[in-house]
Amino acid sequence: MTDYRRLRVALLGAGSVGSQVASLLRQHADELADRAGARLELVGIAVRDVDAKRDVELPRELFTTDADSLIVGSDIVIELMGGIEPAREYVLHAINSGADIVTANKALLASHGPEIFDAADQVGAEVYYEAAAAGAIPIIRPLRDSLAGDRIQRIMGIVNGTTNYILDRMDTEGAEFADVLADAQRLGYAEADPTADVEGYDAAQKAAILASLAFHTTVPLDAVHREGITSIDTSLMDAARHAGYVIKLLAVCERLTEASGESISVRVYPALIDRAHPLASVHGANNAVFVQAEAAGNLMFYGAGAGGVQTASAVLGDVVSAARRHIAGGVGVGESTLANLPIVPIGRVTTRYQITLEVDDQPGVLATVAGILSEGRVSIATVEQTVVESADGATGVARLVIGTHKALEQDLSETVDRLAASGVVERVVSVLRVEGN
Repeated sequence: MTDYRRLRVALLGAGSVGSQVASLLRQHADELADRAGARLELVGIAVRDVDAKRDVELPRELFTTDADSLIVGSDIVIELMGGIEPAREYVLHAINSGADIVTANKALLASHGPEIFDAADQVGAEVYYEAAAAGAIPIIRPLRDSLAGDRIQRIMGIVNGTTNYILDRMDTEGAEFADVLADAQRLGYAEADPTADVEGYDAAQKAAILASLAFHTTVPLDAVHREGITSIDTSLMDAARHAGYVIKLLAVCERLTEASGESISVRVYPALIDRAHPLASVHGANNAVFVQAEAAGNLMFYGAGAGGVQTASAVLGDVVSAARRHIAGGVGVGESTLANLPIVPIGRVTTRYQITLEVDDQPGVLATVAGILSEGRVSIATVEQTVVESADGATGVARLVIGTHKALEQDLSETVDRLAASGVVERVVSVLRVEGN
C-alpha cells in the first residue's frame, strides 16, 4: 500500500447526506487515497446529539458536540449542517484556521457567499460547493471552469426535486396539488413544512448561486424574483397540455442587452415549456440545468438533484479536489465576480405569456379584452374560449386562455390590472410565462 500523506477531514453534520459522506470516506478510503494522492482521515463528526439515530452505522467515537475543537487542525472541513447559523460561524472559523471548505449549503452561500469567499481569499483557502446547486449534477465546475472562457447567455434550471415531482404527477396523472404534496411528504421528497420548496425559496437560493457563477457577478438573494407553485391546479395543467406545454418551476438566469448596456435578470417562477424542449422531459424528483452559451451552444446537465448518497457523490468529488490542491500547494482559486453587471427587476424582462381569465359570457366581451391588451402594448397570438358551467348547470361565465407575443413584464402586469378592473373580467385565474422559445 502506498504511503500517502494524511489529510485530516472534519465533518459537520450527519444527516442523510453527511452520514453517507462519512460512510463512503471510510468504505472507499484506499480508492480515494489513490485518486487524491493523500489519505483522507475522517477525524470526527460534529453533531447536536451524539446518540441520535443515523442513516448508516458509524463508530460512536467519531461523534462530538464540540465542533470548534474538531475544526482546529483539520485540513478540510465538510459543512453539511444546513441553515445559516451556526454553519456560517463554523465555516469562517475553519477558513481562519487554514482549512479548505466543502459545503452543500445553498442557503448559506446565497446569503453570505461574498463574506465567505472573501475570507477564503484573505488566507489562500478555497471553498468547494458542487452539491449546493443541483445535488449530484455537476454544474458548478462547468460554469466556474469549463465555460469560464465563454459568454453564457441564459440558464434555465429545474433545481428543486420536490416541486418537479409534484408538477410532473399533476401533469401525467391529473392529480391534485394537495394529494401529490401529501405523497411527496410521505415518500420523503418534501419536508413536513414544504414552504421552502413549494414557494420557490430553495430554487431562488440556487438561482442566485448559478447566476453569480454564470455572469461573474455577485447576485444577492433579495435580487431574485420568486414565485411558487401553490396556485397551479388541474385546470391550468389541462390548459397547458392542450396548448402543447408542460408547467415546470424554473430558475431563469438571463443576460440582457439594453440600450444602456448589459444587465442580468434572475427569477424563479412556474412557467410553460414546449413539450419538445429537453426540460419538458425531466420527470419525477430529478433536476436539470439547461445552459445556452455563445460559443458552446446549448448544454444540458441532468440527474438526481437530491438524495443522501447521490449528493454525497458531489461532496466527495469536492473533497478529492481539495485534497489534490493541498498536495500541489499554492493558494486557492477565488470566485470571479468582477463583471459586476447590474441586476434588473422583473418588470424589465420580455417574454411571452399565457393569461387565463374568467369573463362574462356576453357579446362584445372578447373585443373589450382585446382592446385593453392592445392599449397595454400586449399583442395577442392565440385565444381559446370555453364556457364554464355552474353547479346547477347554468352558464354566464366563459374562460379565456390568451397566448401573447413577447411583451415587457411591466406592460403585461399593468394590463392585467386593467383587465381585472374592467368590469367584464370576473377573475384573473393565472398569468404564466412561456420560456424556452
